[in-house]
Parts: sequence; structure tokens; C-alpha cells
Amino acid sequence: MNLLTTILAITTILSLVLIIVSFWLPQMSPDSEKLSPYECGFDPLGSARLPFSLRFFLVAILFLLFDLEIALLLPLPWGDQLLSPTETLFWATAILILLTLGLIYEWTQGGLEWAE
Repeated sequence: MNLLTTILAITTILSLVLIIVSFWLPQMSPDSEKLSPYECGFDPLGSARLPFSLRFFLVAILFLLFDLEIALLLPLPWGDQLLSPTETLFWATAILILLTLGLIYEWTQGGLEWAE
């Protein structure tokens, strides 16, 4: 057998084994929380028009902001190979300082406090 056939056979067998095992391993007796239409903690019997906390959105936006920070800093190791690595280091440091200042501002304003 050539290499391509061997790789396809291994991939197919491994996929089938994982599919079969995934049907046997999960717990098949769900509790009342899993049978509830809302697993996230909201009361399904209350009004659907209750105001939603804006702090949740603030935390979500902060998470996205710091998640994008990683995406901006990922090219940094390859940027060291450029003609001017000091410029790359400058921009990476500027991004980190800006985000750190934003985090300090949110912290001092109480934006990260979940309970009032």
C-alpha cells in the first residue's frame, strides 16, 4: 500500500472508532437541569420582558477586546525578523500599554464589579 492509502485508512478507522465511542460514553440519564429549556440559569416561568443587565455586555466586550489583543500580538515573533525589529516592539508595546490603561480605567470606575 502506498502512503496515501495508509493515511486514508488510519483516518477512517480512527474516525469510526471515535464516533462509536462517543455514543457509548455519554451519560444517558439527564437530570432536571438538562431537561429544562434554559440551561443558562434564567427562570423560564418569569416574564420575557425583564431588563437585562448591561454589566453582562460590558464583560463580554472586555473579553472580546482582550481576545483581539492576542490576535494582534500573534505576528510579533515573526515581526522580530523584519528590517526594523524595534518598530515592531514599539507597536506591540503601544498596544499593550493602551489595553492596560483601558483595563485600569475600567477597574477604577467599577466596571468590573459584578455585584453592586
